[in-house]
Amino acid sequence: MSAPSTGRDPVAPARYGPKPPVTGESGMVVTSHPLATRAARDVLREGGNAADAALAAAATQLVVEPHMTSLTGGLSLLHRDARTGTATYLNGNVNAPLAPLPDFTGADLTRGRGVPVPGWWPAFDEARRRFGTRGADRLLAPAIAAATDGFEVNPFLYGTAYGEQANLGASAQMREVFFAEGHLAVPGQTIRQVRAARTLQRLRDEGMDYYLGDFARAFTETVRCDGGVVTERDFEEYEVRVQEPVSGTYRDTRIVASPPPDDGGVQLIGALNMLETVDLARLGPSSVSPETLRLLIQAHNTAYYAPPLRRDLSEDRERLEVLLSKDHARTRMALLETAPPPGAAPPSPGTIHVSVVDAAGDVASLTHSHMASGFVNGLFCEGFQLSGGGSFFQRVMPGAGERASVYLAPNLVLRDGKPVIVSGSPSVSLVANILQNLVNLVDFGMSIEESVRAPRFGARPHTPERGWQPGNLLESGFPREVLREVRGWAERERLWTRVINPWNALTGNFEGITLDPATGTAHACADPRRVGAAEAP
Repeated sequence: MSAPSTGRDPVAPARYGPKPPVTGESGMVVTSHPLATRAARDVLREGGNAADAALAAAATQLVVEPHMTSLTGGLSLLHRDARTGTATYLNGNVNAPLAPLPDFTGADLTRGRGVPVPGWWPAFDEARRRFGTRGADRLLAPAIAAATDGFEVNPFLYGTAYGEQANLGASAQMREVFFAEGHLAVPGQTIRQVRAARTLQRLRDEGMDYYLGDFARAFTETVRCDGGVVTERDFEEYEVRVQEPVSGTYRDTRIVASPPPDDGGVQLIGALNMLETVDLARLGPSSVSPETLRLLIQAHNTAYYAPPLRRDLSEDRERLEVLLSKDHARTRMALLETAPPPGAAPPSPGTIHVSVVDAAGDVASLTHSHMASGFVNGLFCEGFQLSGGGSFFQRVMPGAGERASVYLAPNLVLRDGKPVIVSGSPSVSLVANILQNLVNLVDFGMSIEESVRAPRFGARPHTPERGWQPGNLLESGFPREVLREVRGWAERERLWTRVINPWNALTGNFEGITLDPATGTAHACADPRRVGAAEAP
């Protein structure tokens, strides 16, 4: 359960499984935790806009989902202004340190060498000033309250903490949070984060002065004591990027999404371009059609396992135009049967998303993360874990001080110039997740509730023996005959697949909102794979 609401109505419980669909006439919020959703909803009710609400939710998630995100990670936001129709992408993802990291490997992700230069707070501050209408005091208030008053541990948080309790228990800062009663906090137990509350209060009151001062000093001292190379100069030279989103068309819609180096948007549009060459509606949804499921897997893998993009749209426009073109998609589609995906080293999962629409029609699709599995390095400062975001340096090592290449994909779908879908997802499978849900909604006319409950495939199967590998997860919610046929095809193609439980968290968590362009009515339904909630103002 979540903590009781301070408002008139109770907060939904934080639980796995099916959630109720929600309809709103003046906006919508969907996140992966009910307290974050409530924080955003309350901001909307008070007259705040979509950016205000998304930022309030994201700050609250720092406290209530510490296994999925941290102040020491990154934050990226796709924003659309309804009045002007202008879409803007704000990239606040992590940087490589200015100092070199020779011979960087996956083993570094459990040490200070795997900690990148954070961008979360600079991006939060920039987004608030550029798009928001509320001050930091209002936007941080729910997070500070959750840290001070406490909230109840849910099964998702407990499961991650249980697996990493050695790292948590070795830290004095985390023992006071997760071991306050002498044992690991269990589901239903209230935890409080006094240090995190104090850090957020100082950010509220002192802003960048504290962030570049005492916080940066505490951060760099902790990192360097464990072999890391981040310095205070890295904090000083970090800059938030404000970019033009990428866009493409699919059927009768336009897709607007994240630009490189957050290259999930390019992957998403490229995969949709390939699928547009097929009459999927004739084949039926992937939940009943093995041919549709196979085509979705092939299109996804062709885009997702391609070499990552490193540069901004403005620096590599010619290559991007090729990757996003319909002709290139037809060529890729014709070559789908040629080879399984390459074996490049993958990053670890650990991401979180917020989708918001306000009464005026402004849109915010925000993904933020520490970009690694929760608590894996055992490093903490000022009440927050230190990001393992160097995980993404395994995709491609950025140059000194450069932005990491991350496959985030906050996105917006328009029809006749009006938003009809706002979405995003966390997880190593986030591109696969978004692709399948958009196809469900656009090609098969599913409701948001039907779409999030449908079985799906994911990326990067994992076993203790082989670790994270190229290939695909298959939820066991698919009919037996669909799984049998698709696995037989994958075996012939030498593509590794692994069948997992229904509604598995590693296939992502679709934070999606659908909009009726005629009336503006919004619909959302939290994904059963995590513990989130949707609410209307």
